[in-house]
Amino acid sequence: MDWQELTDLTQGRPFVVERVRLAESGVAIEGEFEPPQLARLGVEDQVFVAAFVRAHGSIKEMERIFGVSYPTVKSRLNRIAEHLDFVDTDPAPSGADVIDRLRRGEISAQEALTELERSR
Repeated sequence: MDWQELTDLTQGRPFVVERVRLAESGVAIEGEFEPPQLARLGVEDQVFVAAFVRAHGSIKEMERIFGVSYPTVKSRLNRIAEHLDFVDTDPAPSGADVIDRLRRGEISAQEALTELERSR
């Protein structure tokens, strides 16, 4: 079964993968694994995202490929984005990071306390 069949079968409902087998070695791992975010999108949206990446993010190229207008491309991208969690590009430092910086003399004890209080 490929992702497209799985996506059709689940019809957008949440699912959990419980067994993974490495094809080359036959090693199987059992547990509870979340599928990748993009695998949870419908097949049409997966194709759209792949085309967008191949078009290097060019909305003009997407208009040409799909024969739709700029607002249609933007609307579809916005709708897809609503289903995706984004990585925090500025996460609060961990306590260990703050302590390491304090030990190296990069920050004062007061700055360390401030950062630790902020990351709670």
